[in-house]
Amino acid sequence: MGSNKGKTVVITGATKGIGKAIAYKFAKEGVNVAFTYNSNEQIAKEIAKDLEDSYGVKARAYKLNILEIDEFKPLFLEIDKDFNRVDFFVSNAMIYGRSVVGGYGKFMKLRPKKGLLNIYTATVGAFVRGSQESALRMQKVGGGSIVTLSSTGNLVYIDNYAGHGTNKAAVEAMSRYASVELGEMGIRVNAVSGGPIDTDALKAFTNYDEVKQATIERSSLNRMGTPEDIAGAVYFLCTDEASWITGQTIVVDGGTTFR
Repeated sequence: MGSNKGKTVVITGATKGIGKAIAYKFAKEGVNVAFTYNSNEQIAKEIAKDLEDSYGVKARAYKLNILEIDEFKPLFLEIDKDFNRVDFFVSNAMIYGRSVVGGYGKFMKLRPKKGLLNIYTATVGAFVRGSQESALRMQKVGGGSIVTLSSTGNLVYIDNYAGHGTNKAAVEAMSRYASVELGEMGIRVNAVSGGPIDTDALKAFTNYDEVKQATIERSSLNRMGTPEDIAGAVYFLCTDEASWITGQTIVVDGGTTFR
């Protein structure tokens, strides 16, 4: 793949799971990393230091609550102080736990003004604002690549996942619209849709063990997906080899949606 060494990626939510794997993948390729965290500053700083020590890149962590959309502008102003360019943006951060109460559950128990609205804000709203701020900076360096994380839960039924699944479908549609309008700026926009990936977020689901076993049984490869599986696809979409791929959703699911 063509070299991205010396360029900069901005990743939302990179202290664990998929986001952390993405940060390490980009750093391994010589890309400077700006990433956000929600609450654990100590872990974020440790990751930033490890990225710098291990790969010789510049890495910085920034606090961000993705439910507070107005925080995106000041976030990028802080990033501007530490980095002289933004080439890639990965919208990865998600919410779970108390903030999704009313959005995670059976259809008849969904509450649009509570958890369901929060999921929309964290999924679609955060993608829009992060992409807008990134695009302004990518335009200055001649273009770039934006990737949003999605889920095959918008293609196949997953118990209690209606709130998340429908918003993943929405963010995929939004990424397609963005790809058309940002294309003239030299910016490509795509989504990576993962099957069930073995992360802390998945383990927070009440039926985690059931989902894990079902995924292994359905996968043509007889295993769960890993954060590194997703990270590889995200990085590929930010390389020159993917220079004519835009407005697409790349499914990384071990064959689970076909069976």
